[in-house]
Amino acid sequence: MAHWLFKSEPDAISFQSLVDRLPADEEWHGIRNYGARNNMRRMTLGEQAFFYHSNIGKEIVGIVEVTRLSQPETNGIDPRWDCVWFRPVARLARPVTLEMCKVQPGLERMVLINNSRLSVQPVSEAEWEIICGLGRVVPL
Repeated sequence: MAHWLFKSEPDAISFQSLVDRLPADEEWHGIRNYGARNNMRRMTLGEQAFFYHSNIGKEIVGIVEVTRLSQPETNGIDPRWDCVWFRPVARLARPVTLEMCKVQPGLERMVLINNSRLSVQPVSEAEWEIICGLGRVVPL
């Protein structure tokens, strides 16, 4: 199974707002980048992703799980754009900041460091393990 990272500005959608809506899942809509859209199209049910707060905090704060496969956005305005649905499954006891990632051995090639503008990005198995260890995952 692949791993991913979703980026969101916390004043738009924060990890805590997702937790507050449990057990409901969330449509990850509004993505207008072909690379990010194509990453969502590659996802399978049950795959997990880090939830990263961009701009404010710049840190990985939780883990979400894909609950519905890539499909057209529910607003149906432009058929080129897809979304997946997910729900939070764990939080990080210690958020992992972008600065921590930049200096952590084993994360040098991470997409978050090298293409920080991509809002949906792959995470390697090794990167996943390192970040989970740094953040100390706590199931919800």
